[in-house]
Amino acid sequence: MPQLRTSTAADALVDGLLAQGVRIAFAVAGESYLPVLDALYAVRERLRLVTCRHEANAANMAEATGKLTGRPGVCLVTRGPGALHAAIALHTADQDGTPLLLLVGQVDRRDRGRGAFQELDLGAVFGSIAKAVIDVGAATDIGPALDRAYRLSLEGRPGPVVIGLPEDLLTESAGHPLPVRYDPPPQEPPPAAVAAVLAALGEAKRPLLWLGGSPWSDAGTRAVAEFARAWKLPVVTGFRRRDLFPNTDPHYVGELGFAVSPTLLTALHDADLLLAIGAELGDVETGGYERLDPAGTATRLCHFPSRDADLGRVFPPRLGGAVSPDALARALARAPVASAPSWDGWRQWLRAGYLATLAPLPVQGAVNLSDVFLQLRQRLPLDSIVTNGAGNYAAWLHRLFQHDLYGTQLAPRSGAMGYGLPAGIAAALQHPDRRVVTVAGDGCFAMAQADLITAATLRCRLLVLVVNNGSFGTIRMHQEARFPGRVHGTDLTNPDFVALAGASGIPGRRVVATAEFPAALHEALATDGPYLIELVTDIRDIAPGRTLPAGQR
Repeated sequence: MPQLRTSTAADALVDGLLAQGVRIAFAVAGESYLPVLDALYAVRERLRLVTCRHEANAANMAEATGKLTGRPGVCLVTRGPGALHAAIALHTADQDGTPLLLLVGQVDRRDRGRGAFQELDLGAVFGSIAKAVIDVGAATDIGPALDRAYRLSLEGRPGPVVIGLPEDLLTESAGHPLPVRYDPPPQEPPPAAVAAVLAALGEAKRPLLWLGGSPWSDAGTRAVAEFARAWKLPVVTGFRRRDLFPNTDPHYVGELGFAVSPTLLTALHDADLLLAIGAELGDVETGGYERLDPAGTATRLCHFPSRDADLGRVFPPRLGGAVSPDALARALARAPVASAPSWDGWRQWLRAGYLATLAPLPVQGAVNLSDVFLQLRQRLPLDSIVTNGAGNYAAWLHRLFQHDLYGTQLAPRSGAMGYGLPAGIAAALQHPDRRVVTVAGDGCFAMAQADLITAATLRCRLLVLVVNNGSFGTIRMHQEARFPGRVHGTDLTNPDFVALAGASGIPGRRVVATAEFPAALHEALATDGPYLIELVTDIRDIAPGRTLPAGQR
């Protein structure tokens, strides 16, 4: 029998987190879970609590930690407004397949359903974006609730789990078994599935390997690279999943995002075998579900997502099944190549199309983001982690910056603004020995700037690039297309971002011409701590290959 001991429910919760391997958690303090804060104080040498200035940032830091570690990132917030502020990260974790644990201080059990101060029905509010919402009903239920949360968050396609912690039970006695760490059991794909994939490859003339989704690991991405090289397969990655395959490898042919090269569009149409591993064939990758024809996928799509719900949901496959992408990749890497692949010319043509997208683009303004991101890639170590939120500025980054190692791209596939800075802080804390760069638009950055002081306080080794064009650029681009000359609600009046950073104790520079960037980058990389560079760009250079009319800044 497991050893029993007596402690409070708050102690049991913290013991459980430690047993699950949690060494860092993110929080905005709340009165509703003060006993948990006290229990965390007792183990502060073993579990670091990062105090944040906004719950959205705290939750995004936890979500980014989940992406980096493959274990649920942990965020603690209070009820009502605190939990609602954190909702954006739950949505991102749900859309991106990220393990995440949100702990919410709740009203006393006797006050439930009475409209108590800041009361919130967690199940009703978060039920559609969390894998589970667990309301703890008794102090002795803390351990089982945490065990269940970890299992649900990690099994199959990872995702977020919410645990409600009534304030009154946190100080009650909770004799409980000493907790045990949960690791998902290893999965192996059915031998028949591996054989079917190999048979389909044996018949193909123009195959395309499509990687995406979650969960992946270093071992899985190395295995899929071995498989692709052995079979000389051209490889595409899903939206904001470029780090699943080395971009400089001659087998990599591009990303399926909002802006897809003409070569890749042709490939999607002409490929006689689409081998999708982990990919969920979503809205962005498929161009609003228009880039693939359901009648055609029934004969050429082999689809292996990580959950049953994604199989055949929009596009009927020739064959497939819900599997661990990591496990399938390892099994395919072990399989012998039956004969010399005949499609190397097809791969070379696709690779040439991808390389053409890396050429710098001309711009109207004085700062050319093509040159900025190409220089950034040249100066950074390969294991550098780059984070971003949402906006047209990210299109320049994703087009030109190449990732060669798994876990070097943190970007919300949910399209959430305000993600880059908190994700950068989380990455800098998780990997203090590595270079971390956050890229954010002016509107995107302003949604998270409250935690600049957190980066400064923690001395994060973080470079922040703020792309300032004085606009909600993505919306402005669509606004100009649909309602030309009627700019309304998209112009921004911004603070002095360098001065704002300085007020937090963070040095920085403003760059108004491309030629100024190398010196600013040199200074930033020589700084042992956070640094901010503001890049002042022209609103006309709204996206790679797209311009707005002159004189409309």
